[in-house]
Amino acid sequence: EETSKVRITNVWRKIGLLGFIVVLVLSVVLAGCGNNDSGSKDGDKASGTLGKKDITLPYVSWAGVVARTYLAQAVLEDVGYNVNVKQVEAGPAFAGLAGGSADAYLGAWLPVTHESYWGKYKDKLVKIGKVIDEAPLGLTVPTYMKDVNSIEDLKGNTKLGEATNWTITGIDPGAGEMKATQEAIKKYGLDQWKLQSSSEAGMLSALKKAEKEKAPIVVTLWKPHWAFGQWDLKILKDPKKVYGTADKIYIVARKGFKEDSPAAYKVLKQMAENYDPEKENQLMVDIQKGMEPEEAAKKFIKDNPDLIKKWEAGVK
Repeated sequence: EETSKVRITNVWRKIGLLGFIVVLVLSVVLAGCGNNDSGSKDGDKASGTLGKKDITLPYVSWAGVVARTYLAQAVLEDVGYNVNVKQVEAGPAFAGLAGGSADAYLGAWLPVTHESYWGKYKDKLVKIGKVIDEAPLGLTVPTYMKDVNSIEDLKGNTKLGEATNWTITGIDPGAGEMKATQEAIKKYGLDQWKLQSSSEAGMLSALKKAEKEKAPIVVTLWKPHWAFGQWDLKILKDPKKVYGTADKIYIVARKGFKEDSPAAYKVLKQMAENYDPEKENQLMVDIQKGMEPEEAAKKFIKDNPDLIKKWEAGVK
């Protein structure tokens, strides 16, 4: 009987040891699963993981979009992505997202400027977040043109027309602002005026020359833009609301981007949620003064560690 008790006791000891080992193994496995979150705070276990590492960011050659795109490239590369930035016009930027050849675009002006592109591709796109809450745009002149304060002041203005060769200096032809300006010419009866396609750089070169000579000029321009800090400018009143109320600027992405590159989506979302337009102005000024966009972005990251920490939270 005594021998039987000893045998039973030994059996229970073995069972207890085996149970302890099983519990220990399960604990290690579960802990490993939990660590896949990589520090995510929002309950989405995959949000801190890199996923697909090759990312393409299209951009148009507008000051704010250039600054924002190269800044996003630098931050995403900092957390482990390979980022290709590609200059295009607005139409191809949206088409690239919808077709899957591009991943995210940091310059979607909505609901007015890019309305046609958004309407065409919105079923294949998602808004990640808003970076600029108010972005007015329209026909713009230097403030020394005191008698021109509204688009209506251009109609039949022979003196101004002859001084400018009846030309409104625009930007790239695919821009939403250019389409709106063509509409403004019709609605305000500016039959003698013509819209000259150019580029942002070309338009700014013409504006710089006119400012130096204090000559009259009419251009298409928008805020935020470093030009308003460089020169005294005014956006003309638009009583017919052709340019609509001020747009907001969004980061948009192709559908599936969040699932393919979770951490990149998270960084861009947190970038939008914690964006500072005033700091962007300084970034634009650095680029305008001749600093390469890549170098300006690195300088921004170095100068704003607390902001970058918010953008990378839960990822790095």
